[in-house]
This record gives sequence, structure tokens and C-alpha cells, in this order.
Amino acid sequence: MASEKRFLWTYLALAGAVVFWGMSFVFTKIALESLPPFTLIFGRFGLSAIFFLILMGRHGFPRFTRRDHVKVFLTALFEPGLYFIFETKGLQYTSAAKTALIIATIPLAVAILSRIVLGERTTWVSIGGIFVSLVGIAILITGDPSFGWDLSGPLFGDLLVVGAVISAALYMIIARNLGKRHTALEITTMQILWGAVMFAPGFLWELPSIQWSAVSTGSLAALIYLTLFATITAFLCYNYALTQVPASRAAIFINCIPVVTALGAWIILGELLTPLQIAGGALVIFAVGMANLPALQRLSIRLEGSRA
Repeated sequence: MASEKRFLWTYLALAGAVVFWGMSFVFTKIALESLPPFTLIFGRFGLSAIFFLILMGRHGFPRFTRRDHVKVFLTALFEPGLYFIFETKGLQYTSAAKTALIIATIPLAVAILSRIVLGERTTWVSIGGIFVSLVGIAILITGDPSFGWDLSGPLFGDLLVVGAVISAALYMIIARNLGKRHTALEITTMQILWGAVMFAPGFLWELPSIQWSAVSTGSLAALIYLTLFATITAFLCYNYALTQVPASRAAIFINCIPVVTALGAWIILGELLTPLQIAGGALVIFAVGMANLPALQRLSIRLEGSRA
């Protein structure tokens, strides 16, 4: 009975993280209507950092070696650092739904960089998935009615979001060794603290030009959502799930984020995707599943063996 409850809570936590992260693209668009990008990011991570400082104050601060501190700094530099700068700035130019679909290619970017940096072998199925995903992204971007070849507008936003994908992939590669000696909560705490420090200069730079009286209630409500749900709750849910199931199995759920975002953008923002873009997005999601097929097959074999 205890194992069944743990199983239920684990997958509820994964589902919660996916919903909260999927809707974060929508609420970031809302927040950006009257909050500058660095102010929004600093507000989100600064408030989250306060929460985790209180949490660590009660349960003890994580111990890191000097070398591990360097690695944590690098992980924070790529995510949340560069990742959220690219993502937030990109959302100023392109749609929330398209942003989430491009972000869904992170597992494929990880496969490519793992091959180049770590020398990990990539199966032909995964290589095929990478190729199909690139085709899907091309269809997704060029299918936008406002698409143009000049580096402005939606194309510029799409390129910024691609930068977020690369940043996230680099973070995941660097973070692999840290996960062997520290819990996901400890790593997440240090990432968010470093993230708040990194975004503080950008906030101070924007501070003199901010017209606080012009900040809308909707933007403040979106900031609260991003802090409480998309950062604190989502990370805690996902970190709990990582203590119960393998990371590879938990990562598969991340690919459901674009579906949540597209639905949320349709309901809240009134954003629509053209049929060509829907086809491109479906191709990207299919490619991500295709790239994960070998891992799913190995998981299935292990599960069958445990039942025998």
C-alpha cells in the first residue's frame, strides 16, 4: 500500500511540474506586458531565493567543496542565468506556444552535446530523431504567417529561444557529476541563489527607468504565479519525483510541456498556431519520442525482468 501511495504521489508531482512549467510561458508573456525582462527574472528568482534560504535555514545549508562551487556556478550561469535571459527576451518577440515547442528539443540538444563533449555514443534511432526534430523546427518557424528572413520580430525571438535550448543542454551536461554527491534540492537551492545574484545587476540597470505605477495587476499576478508555482512548487515537485524514479523516466514528462503551453496560450492569450505550425510542432514532439525510444525499450525490459 505504501509503495502504491508513493507511486501515485510521484506521478502527481511530475504532472504538477509539467503543468506549472507549461503555463509559465503564458504567464511570462503576461508579466512582460508591464515589467522589464530583467526585473521580472530577478523578481521571480529573488523571491524564490528567499524561500529556499528560509528552508535551508531550518534544515541546514548544503556543503559543497570549492570545485563543486565552481560547477554549481557554471550550472547556474547556463540555467537559470543564460537560459532565462534567452527565454524571456525571446518571448518578447515570438509566441508562447512556439517557444515551448522549441524548448521541447532540449533532450535532443543534450544528445548532440553529450556526443561532442562527453563522447557518449548515440544510436541511429536517436540520430534520426534529431534530424526529424530539426525539420519540425524549420516547419514550425517558417510556418508563422509573420515569418521573415530579417533578424527581427518572430525570427529573432526564435533564435533567442534556441539559445535557451543550448544553455539548458550545457547545464545538464555540467550538472551530471554534481548529482552524484548532492541531492536535487541542494543543487536547485544553490542554482536559484546564484541565479538571483546573477540577475541582480540587470534589475539594478533597469530600476531607474521602471514606472512602478504603470505595472499592471495582471503582471504582478503573473509574477506571483511564476514565483510560487513555476519556480518553487514545480522544482520541489520535480525534485521529489527524481528521488523516486530514474531521471531518464522523469525527463520524458518534460516533453508534455508544449502541449500544456499551447492549450494555455489558446485559452488565456488567444494565440493560434497555423495548421503548418501544428504539423511542425507534432513532428518535433514525435522526434523527441523517437530519440527516447531506446531508453524506453531498456526500461520496458527491466520492468519485465523485475516482474518475472
